[in-house]
Amino acid sequence: MSRRRFEWKLKDREFPLGERTLIVGVLNVTPDSFSDGGKFLDPDRAFARAVEIEEQGADIIDIGAESTKPGAKRLTEEEELRRLVPVLKRLRGKLSIPISVDTYKASVAERALELGAEIINDPSGLTFDPQLAHNRSPA
Repeated sequence: MSRRRFEWKLKDREFPLGERTLIVGVLNVTPDSFSDGGKFLDPDRAFARAVEIEEQGADIIDIGAESTKPGAKRLTEEEELRRLVPVLKRLRGKLSIPISVDTYKASVAERALELGAEIINDPSGLTFDPQLAHNRSPA
């Protein structure tokens, strides 16, 4: 049985869906990550890990700067940006795969899009910050 093919239109490219299962590599730039124990909080280590994730075959990289594990403390916009912006600045133009940013804050999403992210992955499903639904990628 053949799969139905779709094109996901991102800012600067169309991304094929349906041909095969896509792999999303996760990069947590948090001190309390459940998956890596905070190994990539440092922007240089995060950059190196992002490149490694792409080399290992990921189709998309999803970067999170605020832990979403149960019981995690919510961050201020300023702290989330302090963790995220240096990594996005280093990665801009360095990966051939799309960058997704895991955030529920419209202001963080807007800044991430300005710095080259192409996808916003809202773990709240638009329930924490309804303004996020109105965010547009810069032209």
